[in-house]
Amino acid sequence: MLRFEEAYEGWQEKRLTQEDAARLLGVSDRTFRRYLVEYKEQGLQGLVDDRWNRISHRKAPVNEIMELKELYSKKYFGWNVKHFFSFYRRKHNGTRGYTWVKSALQDAGLVARNSKKGPHRKRRERMPAKGMMIHQDGSTHQWIQGESWDLIITFDDADSEHYSMFFVEEEGTKSSFQGVKETIEKQGVFCSFYTDRGSHYWYTPEADGPVDKKQFTQVRRGLHQLGIDMIPAYSPEARGRCERQFRTHQGRLPNELAAMGIRTMDEANRYLKEVYMPAFNTEFMVTPYSAQSAFVPWNNIMPLDDILCEHFERTVGKDNCVSFENLKLQIPKDDHRCHYMKAKVRVHCYPSGELAIFHGPRKLADYDSKGKIKVLVDAEELSIAA
Repeated sequence: MLRFEEAYEGWQEKRLTQEDAARLLGVSDRTFRRYLVEYKEQGLQGLVDDRWNRISHRKAPVNEIMELKELYSKKYFGWNVKHFFSFYRRKHNGTRGYTWVKSALQDAGLVARNSKKGPHRKRRERMPAKGMMIHQDGSTHQWIQGESWDLIITFDDADSEHYSMFFVEEEGTKSSFQGVKETIEKQGVFCSFYTDRGSHYWYTPEADGPVDKKQFTQVRRGLHQLGIDMIPAYSPEARGRCERQFRTHQGRLPNELAAMGIRTMDEANRYLKEVYMPAFNTEFMVTPYSAQSAFVPWNNIMPLDDILCEHFERTVGKDNCVSFENLKLQIPKDDHRCHYMKAKVRVHCYPSGELAIFHGPRKLADYDSKGKIKVLVDAEELSIAA
């Protein structure tokens, strides 16, 4: 509701269009217009949707769907949907619409889904406010002579401000978490996260096919926990803004690093943070359409490190040890349980390589990268983590 008041104020002051305000709220234009009517009539109370707990009266009974599938598979199998639909309405007194029939048959796997024809593309306008969409990507390049590293950048769609830039040996889950963490620590939690379909971002069942939005990667799990929506890009053209950033970096950074005599990754990362990124932002940042920011300040209620890290479920052995990547993590004795044999626990693997074991919301112990206990957690200390 607070976010709606911000969007409503921006729309009234003509800083945001209805489309921009709807995107800020994560709804369609039509839904935003419906919110406007309800808000004028009932105030904020009118925005409370009491339909969530009610089953739609228009939902088709299961037996009706089964009868439709049986009718098609036994009498009309192989027919195209339009042909079958005409017989369904004329000969079998069907009452459902064409789209409903088509969706039911496609969901059952009886009719193939047609691939879309090539869409007519047009240049996408920037988001009107900072924090509405954040881009992240990596580029492998010979940044210094004889060395190929991956440059990871995280920047804002509204004005191209770079919040995070660093070199790593190989792009992956840990580098993605690092970029997101640095952005949140600087600005706050953002609305959406636009990436390519790399395996550390998305599960893609078939090569070059659509992503699986039901199965979460470690990165998507962490962002979902923060309430950030992830958006996959399906072509290099869709990531044009990001590709243009990398062309600029590839044309400038190697020359600057060579001129500064930088030869190691640590030196290069220090130069990026202290010199290159601030200068790049000063030169290339544009003024966003709206002065309003969509970033939400980080409240520090949950430890950010325990969200933006890899989570793995494990079962405790009879010796109160957890096996993890050829390590034996010994769970220390505490006052909460006599033992943890056969208990389900969660191992957190941090970007630094250090580890921790959680039982529900409670941290049992911290470990270094070799599996040695670092600091025993006090029996009364609770560390909140999902």
